[in-house]
Amino acid sequence: MTDDTAMPHEERLVTETGVDARIAEIVEPLIQSLDMRLVRVRQLSQNGLTLQIMAERNDGTMSVEDCEAVSRAISPALDVEDPVEKAYHLEISSPGIDRPLVRKSDFLRWEGHLARCDASVLINGRKRFRGYIRDVTETAFSVEREQPVEGEINIAVIPFSALAEAKLVLTDELVRESLRADKAAKAAQALEEPADDENEEAGDAGEAGDKA
Repeated sequence: MTDDTAMPHEERLVTETGVDARIAEIVEPLIQSLDMRLVRVRQLSQNGLTLQIMAERNDGTMSVEDCEAVSRAISPALDVEDPVEKAYHLEISSPGIDRPLVRKSDFLRWEGHLARCDASVLINGRKRFRGYIRDVTETAFSVEREQPVEGEINIAVIPFSALAEAKLVLTDELVRESLRADKAAKAAQALEEPADDENEEAGDAGEAGDKA
């Protein structure tokens, strides 16, 4: 599945609080300057303290080189601003296959797949849901229960304004879809590269002509 629904600077629905929010405020503009998008900031109790920053390209891909570029871009700003009081290990990663869903375009892109969702208010008497993403609109989405229960409400409509957290559930179909999307994105990038090489060659030829 291609990521035609993604917008470069689309606002996130799920954001951080406290120190994590301050870190996001520092790094998000720098990540955007690389034509990438911030997904999530989280402090983890790994290796003492790990500051994990998830990011991705607008097409949903994220290579090792992209992670290195993000690290180079944000490390100096984090050193200057120093939002974390203790020493930490910086980890830049892709969202992964069972990724967090933080933007409306994420729900559109992965509509039909299984997800876990938490709401900030009671909906049908519950705050936690596991089911298939359905009927994504501008203001809400539905979660259809994975295993329907007779006599109960099996579809919950969750307004985006009430979304606290959401994440895809790892399934065989999700893995297949993710691999297809990644392959399509890399093929599209490969088609763009020859054009860039041709432009560089043309530029080199022009410079050679000027020097002659």
